[in-house]
Amino acid sequence: MCENHNHVCDETEDKAVGRRQLLRAGAAFGGAMAAVAAVAATAAPAAAAGDDPYAPPEKGALPETDLSLDLPRTALVVTDPQVDFLSPDGVTWGVVGKSVTHHNTVDNIERLFKAAKQVNMTVAISPHYYYPTDHGWSFGGPLEKLMHAIGMFDRPSAYSLDGFDGSGADFMPQYKPYIHDGKTIITSPHKVYGPEANDLVLQLRKAHIDQVILAGMSANLCVESHLRELLEQGFEVAVVKDATAAAMLPEGDGYLAALVNFRYIANALWSTDEAVKRMTA
Repeated sequence: MCENHNHVCDETEDKAVGRRQLLRAGAAFGGAMAAVAAVAATAAPAAAAGDDPYAPPEKGALPETDLSLDLPRTALVVTDPQVDFLSPDGVTWGVVGKSVTHHNTVDNIERLFKAAKQVNMTVAISPHYYYPTDHGWSFGGPLEKLMHAIGMFDRPSAYSLDGFDGSGADFMPQYKPYIHDGKTIITSPHKVYGPEANDLVLQLRKAHIDQVILAGMSANLCVESHLRELLEQGFEVAVVKDATAAAMLPEGDGYLAALVNFRYIANALWSTDEAVKRMTA
């Protein structure tokens, strides 16, 4: 039959190959999700009462620094305020959920949005999206591989919003009124962790911004990477420490790792209460 009806054979073989690819992809996704669930079960336990691992040192050795806000020159920058990071429906909730809940991250980010809009402050969102071609990358670090394997931030196309609304790549529903008000800057997506690959710095410079209040997800990845690049680009940066969170894995608590570096390099490290007070004073 194949010799006499090549087009029939070709079609049959194509369908068979397509089914095999789909099965392999499904197996990879299922395996990755099982790994995430296993990791969640072994995540670092919460600190015992009265023993806060995130408390600042009683007496630090570094000189104190701070940031005096000049609102026309200041922007609130929020990284990855997306379902996959911040919702129980997101694919990473099994490893970030404890941290997000502990720090009240979702509500604190919303408080920052509300305060910024109240005083007409510039707001910029630096989102994280992956398109089908990004899954063709030939190398990556452990977290990159995990994100690709579990379909984190996936979109079917850079030119289509089909299936985007309510997906893991979409913004948290409670943030949409602030983000979709026609004023908020939504940058092109960053692809790994920092803003080097997107237009955040350009957008801020074009708005005459040189001070940044930084929040979002996740603490030791995109937030810290944005902090480092913005500092290198000459911005003053205050990180809002309870408007972020991170994965808790056997390899370590990502939030604690970031917090140490925030103390070392940020111009200021504020709570949401302090940030809102300074923004609206």
